[in-house]
Amino acid sequence: MKINVPRGTADILPEEAELWNYIEEKAKNAFKRYNYLEIRTPIFEQTELFQKGVGETTDIVEKEMYTFKDKSDRSLTLRPEGTAPVVRSFVENKLYSSPDPVKLYYNGPMFRYERPQSGRTRQFTQIGVEALGSNDPSIDAEVISLAIKQFEDMGLQDLRLELNSVGCKKCRPVHRASLVAHLEESKDQLCKDCRSRLERNPMRILDCKNESCKLLTASAPTIDQFLCDDCQEHYTSVKEYLTALNIDYVENPRLVRGLDYYTQTAFEIIADSIGAIGTICGGGRYNGLVSEMGGDDVPGIGFAYSLERISLALKTQGVEPSEKKNLDAYLISLGEPAKKTAAILLNQLRNQGLKAEMDYLDRKMKAQMKAADRAKASYVIIIGEDELASNQLIVRNMLNGEQETQPFEALAGYLAKKIIEGS
Repeated sequence: MKINVPRGTADILPEEAELWNYIEEKAKNAFKRYNYLEIRTPIFEQTELFQKGVGETTDIVEKEMYTFKDKSDRSLTLRPEGTAPVVRSFVENKLYSSPDPVKLYYNGPMFRYERPQSGRTRQFTQIGVEALGSNDPSIDAEVISLAIKQFEDMGLQDLRLELNSVGCKKCRPVHRASLVAHLEESKDQLCKDCRSRLERNPMRILDCKNESCKLLTASAPTIDQFLCDDCQEHYTSVKEYLTALNIDYVENPRLVRGLDYYTQTAFEIIADSIGAIGTICGGGRYNGLVSEMGGDDVPGIGFAYSLERISLALKTQGVEPSEKKNLDAYLISLGEPAKKTAAILLNQLRNQGLKAEMDYLDRKMKAQMKAADRAKASYVIIIGEDELASNQLIVRNMLNGEQETQPFEALAGYLAKKIIEGS
């Protein structure tokens, strides 16, 4: 019986993996410049972590988590997002004792049981950052700047930053009461999910993608009309910092994000070129989450994006890795003695830092040459009986067709110098 990959998952084949490596390399370079350090948390956590951290009324907790009991009857969940585990680690390992803001990044698989679609899978790989310990608006701007800089480094263009403040526990209840009162008369016309949200998390209704809900909420009060003085001052300052950094933004008072822990700054980065769901990155501030996890009242802000969506955006915009490395050398051997010599030389070339390969199928010379062409090898080294007898191996430049000979013992160093000099 043929066994296929589970629905909502995908094999990352070599060509795609090369693009992922490109994305990860650009991201890590940006993290290094901004002084963010890597953290790695377990793939599964106690279920309560996400119920408390993400919010019991969110779609993630209500419908999308992969939860199971272990042999000790403990409820565990494959992580659906990265912020709650990082905050749990921050509290558990007392990282808050640092006198400076703690700036972390992560990269790893996440799991959500949702309807698979382009750029959205049930297992996805997420990259994200968390900056904990400062409530200064300048670090909000830094986090947003870091997100945008990565994507620019990758070659993405025509990105749009949407910005909002979702308030705090002081001003949100006033907005909530006004929003519920506005929607009460038309609640029966809301979609099933939004009817449920009206009682438990009404602000999420503003972010519903259902067209009828969009029409019903078109004139609904938005949080920007109810911000307290502290939230308004913080939001104004964030915008001033973004302007100072030459970062364009569009204010979107309906932007609320999908997780309960967000406070004040919320943002999304959108690439319209990839389709209807163009959001490639989202984030915001989550003051209160650390204390919810049992720590002190430490503020935090971060963002996250999936490699799948960034990969889709890069391919849609026609961006390819700028340093796509082909083979430096392909060794063609004719006969068993030549193959043993090729194996020794192959090892020497690799020790010189060259990307080299040889034939393992005992094919004829013509077939080996075709293999070298498919691998886009810069040089081919031909080893046969005559070459072994004279200790002069043939080196062919595949770019210009020029051919010369070199003694076995000098060839690795000679070829490494040629590759480095680009000749």
